[in-house]
Amino acid sequence: MTTGRRLSDLLGSAEFARAYTIAVLTAVFSSFAIEHIASRVTLATIVAVLCVFGAFVLWVRREELSLLRIAPSSLLAFLAWAAVSIAWTTDKSETAFGWMELFGFAFLAITVGHIRDTLQTVRALGDSLRFLLLVSLGLEILSGVLLDMPFTFLGIQGDLALGGPVQGIFGSRNMLGFVTVIALITFVVEWRSQSLNARVAIPSIALAALLAFFSASPTVLVLAAAVGVVAVALAIVRHAPAERRTAVQWVLGVLVALALAAAFALRHVIIALLDAGSDFSIRATLWNTILDFVALKPVEGWGWFGAWARGEFPFTYINFLLDDHHQSALNAYFDVLLQLGTAGLVLFLLFGGIATVRSWLVASARRSVVYAWTPLMLVTLAVESMFESFTIVAAGWFMLVLCALRAGQTRSWRENIDAAHTGAIPTLGPER
Repeated sequence: MTTGRRLSDLLGSAEFARAYTIAVLTAVFSSFAIEHIASRVTLATIVAVLCVFGAFVLWVRREELSLLRIAPSSLLAFLAWAAVSIAWTTDKSETAFGWMELFGFAFLAITVGHIRDTLQTVRALGDSLRFLLLVSLGLEILSGVLLDMPFTFLGIQGDLALGGPVQGIFGSRNMLGFVTVIALITFVVEWRSQSLNARVAIPSIALAALLAFFSASPTVLVLAAAVGVVAVALAIVRHAPAERRTAVQWVLGVLVALALAAAFALRHVIIALLDAGSDFSIRATLWNTILDFVALKPVEGWGWFGAWARGEFPFTYINFLLDDHHQSALNAYFDVLLQLGTAGLVLFLLFGGIATVRSWLVASARRSVVYAWTPLMLVTLAVESMFESFTIVAAGWFMLVLCALRAGQTRSWRENIDAAHTGAIPTLGPER
């Protein structure tokens, strides 16, 4: 057997696919720590190397793939618009680097989505997050209890003995809270799908819940409430008879609309209950200022940067006006609107919205609890996007692309085209 053949067999093996997936997930979710322990160049190098390996893996598995279904068209449209923004951006090199980062994380998500199925992805994500949360808790104990000193290079303040807030290796309490919610959903799905026994699942859930509590992030309560409501609604739909499922979907849709209207009407009361008045005031002021700059370039935006680039207009000027040092719009939708205009926001909403609808329909029709993971994750990303810009950079963006790809693999117009070529009948398959 030739060396090339051996390498091809290795890259195409299930063992390599699992190892590669865990490596990608660990690198993506520890991107803040990698950047601040080493450098941004180191993180970029790791992502680039993983992308190269991913490209080789996809090439080896090319006979299993369909070019039409390699990525959602809404994702490609969003990436294309972000690339085109180089033409009018205030800094072409920064926008080019920002786009390469956007593409790099998206490519990793596409690779993982094609070499692992949903259950395998959930298992790999669960393993990665268990490790990273344990590392976070260990460092918080070391910093806040044993040494009683902050680890400033990781953003760890050492406040564990005071009851928090803690940040772990994720840079901020809100990011830690976001990751713990993702972990809780993943651990519960692992347990319910019987891919993880109680001896591992229960301590994992307890670990994520403990760090969620000590993060003291107000968004955790909002995310938990949203995920809980969606999980109950999905359970109702999944247990409804097939002939009544559409009617149940409509009733739930109306109830959700009424609940959102009530939440908006009672927003001041909810903010007071969450003790998030100061945080919301800061966000409201920031968003109003951003809208003033959006009005200057309403359609195309100021160019894609991702996280706010230091020294770049209009980000520096916005911070100057507010006498602050924001690194994002604290809202993914406002960030996309500022950087890519209304055209980019529409593409972003279509990308996330289509994925959510597809994943919901799949989870409604199939009995296995693992199919609930994708819509629950997409709802988490959508709600978090109202308070932070995590879903347009690093781990958040990776998860959005991965879930959108996962949703599109089952319900997509491409499935009909592929079926026409193969003579197969496109279907959701049997409920199982």
